[in-house]
Amino acid sequence: MKRGALLRHAVLATAALIVLFPVAWIAAAAFKRQISLLMGEILFEPTLINFAHILSPTTSDYVLNFGNSLLVGLAGTALVLVLATPAAYALKHMGCPRWVGFVLLGWAVLFQTLPPIAGGWYVMFRSIGLDNSYLGLTLAHATLNLRTALGLMVVFIGDMPKELLEAARLDGASSPQILGRVVVPLVRPGLAATGLLCFIFSWNEFAVTLTLSQRQTATVPIAIGKFAQENTISFTDMSAAALLATIPAVVLLLLAQRLIVSGLTAGALK
Repeated sequence: MKRGALLRHAVLATAALIVLFPVAWIAAAAFKRQISLLMGEILFEPTLINFAHILSPTTSDYVLNFGNSLLVGLAGTALVLVLATPAAYALKHMGCPRWVGFVLLGWAVLFQTLPPIAGGWYVMFRSIGLDNSYLGLTLAHATLNLRTALGLMVVFIGDMPKELLEAARLDGASSPQILGRVVVPLVRPGLAATGLLCFIFSWNEFAVTLTLSQRQTATVPIAIGKFAQENTISFTDMSAAALLATIPAVVLLLLAQRLIVSGLTAGALK
């Protein structure tokens, strides 16, 4: 093997270790007792006491919070895809002025670079009675993720052959029919990739969710944060909760792997 190839493999292996080490550390901590973790024991006797603690309704609200995250994440992602897909189609194929795209780009950059002003979210949602509600959380998460979904769907829809759309229009299809019968089936890989990314972003959202939710509507990131109290931090319970929190994203990734790969690589080859 050539020296350049060896160097490239070494760099990739080092990067993989840097990325995977925190995951491995959290996974190991989830099966340790608190005293074993604090003593830095490398060899330890695995235990499931941390999982029993966080999954018991008498000692933790984690199961409720997990269900809340699933509900808000799936509902918010579905809403984002429903809004972003026709919006992207309109931007690319319905003659929208170019300044509209620049305005949306500026909005996306603004939302991405500035931290969320949690107090403003609370005042706005409280004034319309949507604070501490699943609907309010769903709308907030959809708003935060809409910029990402719109940017991705503009790329996926823009890569479609214009001849297909023109042929459908010559056959008498209206814009809604073209969108539903031609565009959506062709961009399913893009929808899968966009949906997964938006779900992960929604699943990890903390600041706005903390402001808009209370105990009965809190999500997984809030639940994990609760294990850090004023006088003690339950590192092992926090690690067990974090390990379980990775399950939905991994399951969705495995189920839609082919669509996601083809969606993320759309446009790379012509």
